Amino acid sequence: MRRFTIALATVLIALAAMSSDSADAHCQVPCGIYDDAARFAAMREDVVSIRKAMTEIAAQQTTGTVEAFNQATRWVMEKERSAADIQDITSAYFLTQRVKPTDRGVDGHAPYVAQLEAFHAVLIAAMKCKQQIDPANADALDAAIDRAAAAYGG
Repeated sequence: MRRFTIALATVLIALAAMSSDSADAHCQVPCGIYDDAARFAAMREDVVSIRKAMTEIAAQQTTGTVEAFNQATRWVMEKERSAADIQDITSAYFLTQRVKPTDRGVDGHAPYVAQLEAFHAVLIAAMKCKQQIDPANADALDAAIDRAAAAYGG
């Protein structure tokens, strides 16, 4: 019963930490201060954290101790935070501020659609990283970020 209580407390603490507000990807004043390369670099760094977290979560499952459960919980929180940061940068920075809508039939519409599709793929890949610990999802996220950068021109 004591192990269950400790495990439940750990999960509740993890859920409380995950529900706190994350830092915004960028202001929405608009300030006019943009560093697209830095945003892509931050997203790629978050994928490294996600990949590491996936490896550590899997490794912690072999011992079955309360300490391993605690560490696995912490890695899950990091994986969630990193994936959420990528989603925040994608939506709050790129999709709402940097990708400029272009009407159908107007010059530049095809690149606009390509950017939307590429950034949407980033959002989906980040979601899959939250759902599972399969490193193939981190690879897919890396590839999606690369495609978004290429479509965006960054």
